[in-house]
Amino acid sequence: MNIYAELAARGLVADCTDQEELLKRFAAAPMTLYCGFDPTADSLHVGNLVPLLALRRFQLLGHHPIAVAGGATGSIGDPSGKSAERQLLTREVLAANIASVKEQLRRLLDFETTVNPARLVDNAAWTAPVSFLDFLRDIGKHFSVNMMVQKESVRARMEDREAGISYTEFSYMLLQAFDFYHLRRELNCELQIGGSDQWGNITAGIELCRKKLGAQVFGLTLPLITNADGTKFGKTVAGAIWLDPKRTSVYRFYQFWVRTDDRDVVRYLNYFTFLDQAEIATLAAKHAENPGAREAHKALARAVTDLIHGPAATTEAIRASEILFGGGLEGVSEATFADIVGEAPSREIGREALAGDGTAFVELLVLSGLAASKGQARKDIEGGGAYLNNVREANPARLVTSADLLFGKHLLLRKGKRNYVVLTIN
Repeated sequence: MNIYAELAARGLVADCTDQEELLKRFAAAPMTLYCGFDPTADSLHVGNLVPLLALRRFQLLGHHPIAVAGGATGSIGDPSGKSAERQLLTREVLAANIASVKEQLRRLLDFETTVNPARLVDNAAWTAPVSFLDFLRDIGKHFSVNMMVQKESVRARMEDREAGISYTEFSYMLLQAFDFYHLRRELNCELQIGGSDQWGNITAGIELCRKKLGAQVFGLTLPLITNADGTKFGKTVAGAIWLDPKRTSVYRFYQFWVRTDDRDVVRYLNYFTFLDQAEIATLAAKHAENPGAREAHKALARAVTDLIHGPAATTEAIRASEILFGGGLEGVSEATFADIVGEAPSREIGREALAGDGTAFVELLVLSGLAASKGQARKDIEGGGAYLNNVREANPARLVTSADLLFGKHLLLRKGKRNYVVLTIN
């Protein structure tokens, strides 16, 4: 399958320039392409995945991908899709962010292959040495203000009289166009890809390459992802879902994908995994037949978590997920358990409560709120519906001591299948 057919089959083509010519070019030989990202944080997030995974799809089919870190453009700020000016970052912060993100890119792209290795470049390398006057003379003269204000990213901000747009962000598309020109001239890059909000910036670069180099280059945009309920993809109540496990734990990352809306799961299997169309069709059929089994959701979560964090981390995240469905606690790390604590109601108790002979399990059930009275707690225990650290406790006289603490500070109490409370030593 050629790359265009692969992207189209997955619903990943929003628009492209000169489609007939681009298809001919794809058929002729592998090509060099790029996608840019501005390092506004020290981690990528799931909203970055569609274009970066597209680079991987190109690479797997023999093409030569370049990831462009915006050391220059990131210091300006892209107005596309933004209703207000971005906060400007220092060069030191941008450099640190690029270094962090580079390690994440190694999971997405192959920089070691001798056939078509991926490359990571920083556009500050060719932008910073150019003086302001030289940039205006050599680049700015090829752009009319009339054309620039018609771009959606600029027009939307200009129509907002309160927010407006600074000259700094207004000039962003010239810098991105300069990237395409430089990459075409120096690395024979013929294609830029990006989200559909980048259409104006991409076409500006195409025009610059035509005017200054007499070269034909292409642009291909990917759809901006929104959830079926209209909310922004990759955002939760707790904020963005990051690829760095220090920002978003592997457990929470896995849970984000497992909790995908039923209406979105098949679409996301196409967007975010490398499962082939036959595998996705099988999962789609199972989902349609029995959505409650959540086979498609689990396949999605496993595939994306494997890709970003590796199979070992995925296995631990799955085990942690199973704990809230009665799974055993053996081998679960304290960090993962801390994420589980965040999923269940919690209460604090004093360490003295578990000193010496400890406290009766029936009292802890009442204290946790899982039972309204000691009498009800005894009935729950005798009926086989009460659990301590996910182990059924059948003895109403059971005393709980500090020896029962998980990681020296937690007790996991459960009533029935899904009613959990975590008691934590204060």
